[in-house]
Amino acid sequence: MSGNRITGAALVAGIAGDPVSHSLSPVIHNAWLAAADMDGAYVPFAPADPAGFEALVAAGRAGLILGLNVTAPFKEQAFALADTATPAANLTGSANILVFEAGRVQADSSDGVGLMRGLREQAPDLTVAGQPVVLLGAGGAARAGAGALVEAGAQVRIVNRSPDRAEALAADLGPSVRVMEGPAALDGAVLVINALSVQPDLDFDAVAPGTVMMDMTYKPLITPFLAAARARGLPTVDGLSMLIGQAAPSFEALFRRPPPPLNLRALLTAHLGEGS
Repeated sequence: MSGNRITGAALVAGIAGDPVSHSLSPVIHNAWLAAADMDGAYVPFAPADPAGFEALVAAGRAGLILGLNVTAPFKEQAFALADTATPAANLTGSANILVFEAGRVQADSSDGVGLMRGLREQAPDLTVAGQPVVLLGAGGAARAGAGALVEAGAQVRIVNRSPDRAEALAADLGPSVRVMEGPAALDGAVLVINALSVQPDLDFDAVAPGTVMMDMTYKPLITPFLAAARARGLPTVDGLSMLIGQAAPSFEALFRRPPPPLNLRALLTAHLGEGS
């Protein structure tokens, strides 16, 4: 792999979040830029508040950057600031991609794509169509994940400490999504997804054998949630699979070309210092 060159004509994109220092997206995208010998860079931005994020979007409108990946807590603000949005972003009212062109901003969401690709990779026998799926959390990533699951035909159950936010998500996504509480939410579920950044308060004794357990968090690779699931013999899907799944459409949107072939899982597990 050659090192990517940086000149005055460099293509610049990045990721915005708070915090953002933990993100593996710069590792992924800069590895792709190097593999393709592209004149470009993918850098982290850490706006201190919504006003800072709005200023960063203004810089994009001014042509200073090609686009942004967006992570918490700015995904819903990113959608609100855009001039146009793809169906995936419109469905969930959040965006993890902003593309800047000719002073305009387009919002997109690849989180749902990443979720479904991660499930296909690590739980290939799972079928969600017509089946109950439990989603723990109601933030931006949960919104995108819920949207993709609804499109796949799942019956989504949202469990969240803030019922108002969960109800708003259910109202946006329609009758296939409902808000539930307690062990009853787990009845018949084929998949449980942790979309929280912390260990959820989950009664694992209420989880049926064979239920697939997924965590959107990827650092550590085996989170306490996944470790608890594995200790009970439940199949698991890690957050790295989702990150890898959403990265390729992000790169293509930001740099206007598909990424070169690269073994991202090997690259990222080595970076994390964990086995694959």
